[in-house]
Parts: sequence; structure tokens; C-alpha cells
Amino acid sequence: MGTHAPGLGQRPLDWLTVSSIPSVTVIDVADDAYILDVREQDEWDAGHTPGAHHIPMSSLIARMEEVPADRTVVVLCRSGHRSAQVTNYLATRGRDNVVNLDGGIVDWVTAGRPIVADDGRVPAVV
Repeated sequence: MGTHAPGLGQRPLDWLTVSSIPSVTVIDVADDAYILDVREQDEWDAGHTPGAHHIPMSSLIARMEEVPADRTVVVLCRSGHRSAQVTNYLATRGRDNVVNLDGGIVDWVTAGRPIVADDGRVPAVV
């Protein structure tokens, strides 16, 4: 069994299971939560949570200093899989303030929470 943390986008180590990744459900997310959306640009452009902060998963390593260390960060993607990888990546680097949003923006919309599009179009999840 390896002793190093997985790289972003790599499979987690055997000892790390999805159930060990800190997570919350939509109902747990406060209206003023710091939400980190790690979806790609076209997904963000189509629709995102109001007030979210966008750092695509592919850019995270270069932009890690933008992720706050002094408050809870809710990491979100479309369904919760990429955000779980990002949450794992940050947690294995000492960030104990990150949680994955189970179900991602799909569950967010299903729960009736709002999404917006910055260009005025009708927001959508893609």
C-alpha cells in the first residue's frame, strides 16, 4: 500500500474510501456558505449557484492559494464525483476545512435551490 496522497484526478488510495471524504447534503449548506465550483467553464457558464467561486478542477493545483483556509469550503461539481476528488486532494494536503457536496449541482437544483447564469440566459445544468 502506498503512503503518498493521490494526485488530482487520480484514483484514491485503497485506504481512502468515498465514505471517508467529509461531505454534506444540499439541506446542510447555509445560504452564505463558501461554495467552490470545480466544474469546467462551459458547465459554469450554463448555470451555477449564486455567489459560488469558480476554480475548474483542471486549474486547482495552480490556484490553491485562492481556496480559503479559515472557513468551511463546500466543494461542488455536477454530481459529486469530481468534487469528492478535489475534497480528497485538499484534505490530504492539510485542508481540514473542505467538504464535498453529495449529489453536486444536480441535487442542488432538485432540492429547489437557485442557480444563475452570468450572461442573462436561462440557467441550466449541463
